Amino acid sequence: MQTVIIVIHLMVVVTMVGLVLLQRSEGGGLGMGGGAGFMTNRGTANVLTRATAILAGVFFVTSLVLSVLAGLDRKPRTIINAPAGQQQPAPPGGGNLLDELKGGGEQQPPAAPAPPAAPAPPQSK
Repeated sequence: MQTVIIVIHLMVVVTMVGLVLLQRSEGGGLGMGGGAGFMTNRGTANVLTRATAILAGVFFVTSLVLSVLAGLDRKPRTIINAPAGQQQPAPPGGGNLLDELKGGGEQQPPAAPAPPAAPAPPQSK
């Protein structure tokens, strides 16, 4: 289903780019808007403008459908490795998860830091 919508979306994009390139420039930004051509009638310009607007609407709808389909494939994830529907067993000692991560739930006094070593003189070879 998603592949079909992606193909339709890409066909709409390519067609819309072609229609925009076929339209006559109103401002003549680079000086190429004037001159004779096979699309000089106002009726043709109205058809191209209307077709571009319709394709823009189809592009918007297919974009929304693709984003909804992509959202359906996502599943919520947890940072705790527990199967869904099961509770984590309480850590030993009745602590919380943070206590368990710190050191197994036991309260241990902090160890005294080692005294800093004296700087060593440079060694010559």
